Amino acid sequence: MLDAFSRAVVSADSKTACIGGAELDSLKSFIADGNKRLDAVNVIAGNASCIVSDAIAGMICENQGLIQAGGNCYPNRRMAACLRDGEIVLRYITYAVLSGDASVLEDRCLNGLKETYAALGVPLQSTGRAVGIMKASSLAHINNNNTEAQAGSRYKKNEMAQGDCSAITSEAGSYFDRVISALS
Repeated sequence: MLDAFSRAVVSADSKTACIGGAELDSLKSFIADGNKRLDAVNVIAGNASCIVSDAIAGMICENQGLIQAGGNCYPNRRMAACLRDGEIVLRYITYAVLSGDASVLEDRCLNGLKETYAALGVPLQSTGRAVGIMKASSLAHINNNNTEAQAGSRYKKNEMAQGDCSAITSEAGSYFDRVISALS
């Protein structure tokens, strides 16, 4: 597992050079956006249960067969496993956002995920859709776009660092896209 600093060291070491130039600029940017990165992780982690349950509910609304007898979210233990897996995926995405590197997501979560789900008969298209819904919700939280009208009684104001969060949003979105791509 690498983070932004380890990645820079490994890259410089492979070139037998000191860290400098583009690597140093990248690390400066990583440090400058540190509070935004921490806020993004905190807002996703603080809303993880809601993000996952809404994504699974959205997936089921689009495919009612999942909760019918014989469906992959029937009986309750399968639904619980679906919710658990959604929370695990979201947790690894937050690890990747925090470290600024996707290696933990790739190594610990995505390596063999498609094959495991296929062997268990988990519908990959529905799972990818649930991750897409988690992505939209998480990015709305990071950008502070969530509103009381959208969330209803579950609305919670997020405390995010002021300024442009587009870089963190783009990075977080790329991690969700990696998961969706790994499932297709």
